[in-house]
Amino acid sequence: MFQRILARYGGGVHEVAVVAMDSVVPFDFGVPLDTFAWTGRYRVRVCGPRRTVRSELFEIKVPHGLDLLSEVDTIVLPGHDPDLAVPRQVVEALRQAAARGTRIASICTGAFAFAATGLLDGLRATTHWRGARELAARFPSVEVDPDVLYVDNGQFLTSAGAAAGLDLCLHMIRHDHGSAVAADAARMAVMPLEREGGQAQFIVTPPATPQGAELEPLLRWMEANAGRDLTLADVAEHAGMSTRTLNRRFREQTGTTPLQWLHRARVRQAQHLLETTKDSVELIASKVGFGSATAFRDRFKRIAGTSPQSYRTAFQGCRS
Repeated sequence: MFQRILARYGGGVHEVAVVAMDSVVPFDFGVPLDTFAWTGRYRVRVCGPRRTVRSELFEIKVPHGLDLLSEVDTIVLPGHDPDLAVPRQVVEALRQAAARGTRIASICTGAFAFAATGLLDGLRATTHWRGARELAARFPSVEVDPDVLYVDNGQFLTSAGAAAGLDLCLHMIRHDHGSAVAADAARMAVMPLEREGGQAQFIVTPPATPQGAELEPLLRWMEANAGRDLTLADVAEHAGMSTRTLNRRFREQTGTTPLQWLHRARVRQAQHLLETTKDSVELIASKVGFGSATAFRDRFKRIAGTSPQSYRTAFQGCRS
C-alpha cells in the first residue's frame, strides 16, 4: 500500500495534513506549513480533534476535522505538551491512516502522540533531547535515539526538537522530489540542506556532579584540573582511595568511570573555547588536557556527534 502512495510522489500535488492539538508548539507547527509550501509541490492543510486549539501564546481556528487524515499522503504531528493525554480520536485516526499506507512524521514532542498509537513499537525513533528519557520510559517498546536529528523508518519518521523539524521536512522533500527541489526549500529557509552531526552537538550538559554527594569535592577538583595530564592513579591519590574503590564510587554516584567523566568535562570546556575563541583546534586540544589533536578530535566526535571544526562553524559562524 505504501509503495503505491510513493508512486504518486513524482507528479501532481502531494497532500499534507498538519495535526493541531492543544498546547501545540508554535515553531513546530509553522515549520511544515512553510517548508512544504515553498516548493509549490504540496498542498498543506491543518486539521485537529477540535475546531479551536489553544497553545500557550494563542488560539488557532482549525479548518478541518480528523477526517482529512483519510485523504492525504503525509501527516505531520508537531510538538505539544507531552503531559497532556492524546485524544482517543487522534490515536484511532492515525492508526487508520497508517493502515492505508499514509506517511506519518513527528516533530519534537510530537513523538509522544505518535508513540501513543503503538505504530513506533519495535522501531527506532527520536524526539527533543530533553524529552528522550521520558519517551523511552513511557514507551519501552520504542528504541529512542537521543543523538540524531531525525530517524527515517520509511513510512514512519521522527525528528528532534525545533530546527530538526526543518531538517526532517527537507529530507522528505528530497525523497519525494529530488535534491534540487529540496535545495530550493533550504535556501528559502536560509539553512543547509544537510547539517553535519546529530542532536548531541546541541546538548549543553556538564558532566554529572551530584550535589551533596561524597564525590562532589573530587569532581570539582577534576573539572578545575581537566587541562592537566591526569591519570586514574592521580585522581585516586587526590581522593585518598585505591583505584578500585574510586571506580566503584564513581559508578555508584555518577553512573560512569572517572576517565569517562573527565573526558566529558574536557569536551565541554573545548566546546566553550570553540564558541568563544579563535584558538586553533590543536591549541584547544592542549588546553583542555588531550595529549594530541587526533585524540581530541576522536573523543569530541564521540561525545558531541560532530567534529570540532564543524561545531565551531555551527556555533561561532567562522572558520579558523
